[in-house]
Amino acid sequence: MTSAVAVDLTVQIGALRLRNPILAASGTFGYGLEFAHLVELNRLGGFVTKGLSREPMAGAPAPRLCETPSGMLNAVGLQNVGVRAFVAEKLPVLRSFDTAVIANVFGYAQEDYVEVIRVLEDAEGVAAYELNISCPNVKKGGMQFGGDPGMVEEVVGAARKAATRRPLWVKLSPLVTDIGLISRAAEGAGADALTVANTYPAMAVDFRTGKSRLGSLTGGLSGPAIKPITLRLVWEARKAVKIPIIGLGGIETVGDVLEYLAVGASAVQVGTASFVDPKISEGLVGGLAKVLLDTKTFTLNEIRDTFLAENG
Repeated sequence: MTSAVAVDLTVQIGALRLRNPILAASGTFGYGLEFAHLVELNRLGGFVTKGLSREPMAGAPAPRLCETPSGMLNAVGLQNVGVRAFVAEKLPVLRSFDTAVIANVFGYAQEDYVEVIRVLEDAEGVAAYELNISCPNVKKGGMQFGGDPGMVEEVVGAARKAATRRPLWVKLSPLVTDIGLISRAAEGAGADALTVANTYPAMAVDFRTGKSRLGSLTGGLSGPAIKPITLRLVWEARKAVKIPIIGLGGIETVGDVLEYLAVGASAVQVGTASFVDPKISEGLVGGLAKVLLDTKTFTLNEIRDTFLAENG
């Protein structure tokens, strides 16, 4: 009789090997420590920390979250303790867990990204870096780093030079005309993998008060509503590059995971669903193994190969 041991859930993201393709997404899982009493972190493929900046940031005014049809808007404002406090206070505890800790990195100028990575390079316990390039470049009028191929090449290239010890993932913005063009720019500048994609700029208002439902005027839309759009972005990015892709956007079920893998993702990140069920990432790991067994599929590559055989 076939046992769960026969199902191989391991995935290779460049030089980084994960025990399974389920990671918790940045901004929805704190620094990991906040979920340690609820989730067996060692069962996950890994998790991505809150975005880390050069200096501590207080973030946006409340309210920071609001529910929307089939989704959620957030405007947290990238609140975080800063990279040095993360290394001094969070990372020593995280080292006790046997799971991949991916440090999300952001900045408002190229040198911000470089400095955050420089500090992390001197620390132990980080498996890879994930660059959030959906931030506005203040030196170029507030244009997103991730919206222009030339700027993508610049910031990824600078980060690549700084990141000598660890893999470099690049988290792309969905707000681009050609995700393939941006993907190739990141790959060419030295990215080891792509995370596709960040939240979608959106807003919600109360017509009675004339005010935003958030403390900020706009926020980022996530949740099931965005999954079909992001699924296409993953497919387009997969056709454009050779490096691995991590898909995220609206993942709640094992079926969602398998759809992302089918269109070319090597792994996925679970975000908004963790607000509904903090244990969902761990549950998806067990559910994935069961579905693969039930369908007599023993490697994750078989899912992707089946889709590619039908759709080229």
